[in-house]
Amino acid sequence: MPDIIAETDRLILRTIGEGDAAEHDRVLNTPEVMARLGGTLELHEIEAKHAKSMALYAREGFSFLFMIEKDTGELVGHCGMKRVDNPLASNVGDHEIGWLVRQDRWRRGYAEEAMRAVIDWAFTSIGAPHLVALTSEANVGSWKLMEKLGMERRKDLDFSDPNYPAEDNPTIQYSLTAQAWESQK
Repeated sequence: MPDIIAETDRLILRTIGEGDAAEHDRVLNTPEVMARLGGTLELHEIEAKHAKSMALYAREGFSFLFMIEKDTGELVGHCGMKRVDNPLASNVGDHEIGWLVRQDRWRRGYAEEAMRAVIDWAFTSIGAPHLVALTSEANVGSWKLMEKLGMERRKDLDFSDPNYPAEDNPTIQYSLTAQAWESQK
């Protein structure tokens, strides 16, 4: 049974459970949603990512979560935290936050609402000293939300990833310290 990590006004953020891959594939694994994330995935790749999230949660007490819309009970997104694991990054092991929202729920503020809860969870329950978020300059909506969340651009952490097309390189990073988050509240 998945654990509920946080609730916001409109969302329940819960851990990923066995059998969630098919729903993830159905509503989140679309060309539009996955455009800046390397493209759509095969079901077995989603299952592997879910297994990795469940193992991380069991080991460290944090992972990526499902965003469930309270009014409908529907999956509207994926958000949470993992460790930076790209070997090309200079900050492997940092706490990395991220999100995606299904296309028919874009521009409703769900990502910001969910990420404020995730950031609070990261700093208050997990004890992360700082967080980073990765994107590309082409993913304007993503880095604008990072800035809205109070994150600062860290050009010193940029890196190129040949697994992504030229328009999504370099990978850029933003960061937020626990102290900066507290001062925003």
